[in-house]
Amino acid sequence: MTEPSSATALRSGALGVAGIVFLVLAAVAPLTGIVVVASYVIAFGNGGGAPASFFIVAIILLLFAIGYAQMSKQLASAGGFYAFVVKGLGRTGGLIAGLIAAIGYNLFVVGTIGTSGFFMQTVIAQLTGFDMHWYLWGFLSIAVCFWMARTGVDFSSKVLGVSLVLETLILVIFDVSVLVQTGFDVSAFGPAAIFSGSLPIGLLLAATGYLGFEATALFSEEARNPLKTVPRATYTAIIAIALILGVSTWAVVSATGVAQAQDASLEHLDAGDLLFSLIAQYLGEPMSIIATILLLVSLFAAMLAFHNSATRYLYSLGRARVLPRVLARTRPNGAPQVAGLVQALFAAIVAGCFALAGLDPILVVVPAMLGIGTLSVIVLQTLAAFSIVVWFRRQRDARWWSTFVAPGLGFLGLLSIAVLAIANFDVVAGSDNPVILLLPWLLALAVVGGVVYGVYLKRARPAVYDALATDLEKFNVHVSSGHQAPHIPEPNV
Repeated sequence: MTEPSSATALRSGALGVAGIVFLVLAAVAPLTGIVVVASYVIAFGNGGGAPASFFIVAIILLLFAIGYAQMSKQLASAGGFYAFVVKGLGRTGGLIAGLIAAIGYNLFVVGTIGTSGFFMQTVIAQLTGFDMHWYLWGFLSIAVCFWMARTGVDFSSKVLGVSLVLETLILVIFDVSVLVQTGFDVSAFGPAAIFSGSLPIGLLLAATGYLGFEATALFSEEARNPLKTVPRATYTAIIAIALILGVSTWAVVSATGVAQAQDASLEHLDAGDLLFSLIAQYLGEPMSIIATILLLVSLFAAMLAFHNSATRYLYSLGRARVLPRVLARTRPNGAPQVAGLVQALFAAIVAGCFALAGLDPILVVVPAMLGIGTLSVIVLQTLAAFSIVVWFRRQRDARWWSTFVAPGLGFLGLLSIAVLAIANFDVVAGSDNPVILLLPWLLALAVVGGVVYGVYLKRARPAVYDALATDLEKFNVHVSSGHQAPHIPEPNV
């Protein structure tokens, strides 16, 4: 295991394919995905055809991942999609992507404080009678996340691996029970079901269930043999998410009846207990209680995973001197020390402001923060997809399928989802509050801010501007053979 060579170096060789997959799937939070995302896809999307929505989105993401994998073989950076956009669209484009990523991931962590805090307060009060304010539970959660993250990314991946196994296991048991007792209804994949309700909204909401898969690139500098590990982890993550969410949603609509699924989901929407009621029906009340407890574990795991991701974007932007350089400082074990602290404090303070204002976590905090976080990540994915296509066309790469056709189709699919997300932000956020509906303008500010900051750096701090691209080259730290990878030129934009 290679230790960091300086106070700003991440720990190389800390993660294999499984470790990265655990970090990514924990962010997806499969149990939370079925409880929340699948219920919304069924209720507001295409009802009994919801399982197909998850598989269609998986196909779009796998097409994108073909080009993503080729790009990952040439670039290892903690900047993730920010680094990809720098390569494809130039430094200013990368600045815009970096700002969008910083906004999206950091506000998403604020949202997880709201969800984790609210459900911990509710569930623990129901089970034990001990009632503590949601913000205190949320604050304790982000504090524990910070401690775990600073212990090392490999430690986080192990903790998240245990959580992932437990929450996936309860879903598998439920799926098998439905299969044995009722059977899976194949009509869920018939045209009548797929095109019932609103398929576009179904695809949009299903896409939110995959948020976090893109984090594979964020951990490339900490991966063993990243040029192979990251592409494999990306394919594995997308396929695993599709199987877990798609099959479990199929079990849900089969249990309710494909034709009745939308009405059943709408009926349980306010309480959010569709899955728990079905688990109680098929597995008994004790298993439903266990599933409720595992939901808390799932929510905490998602917070830890997104905290790690947000921290690495802050670290990367600090190392590139886009943000204060101090953010790039790491602990002896390679964990980003200052960036992690800043991220945790930012999330705790913003969530605390909501709490002091007496705002409801589910009605205000979660829709606002998770809504803009979700939209930001979708837009970031779309920018990265376009950047990959542009990069390989600029290089005149002869592999048309893997560097143009497949990622191009993936880009068009992601662009469609991004447009739907902007046009239907009330659905993404789960709120029609006028103030919340103004939040997408933050992305417009990020675009303007990125352009203005890029012009400023180019004129006043040209060394920093030039370093936006050269900072991305980290192959010498990671390639197992120890050889320096060839320099890949980037557009001087």
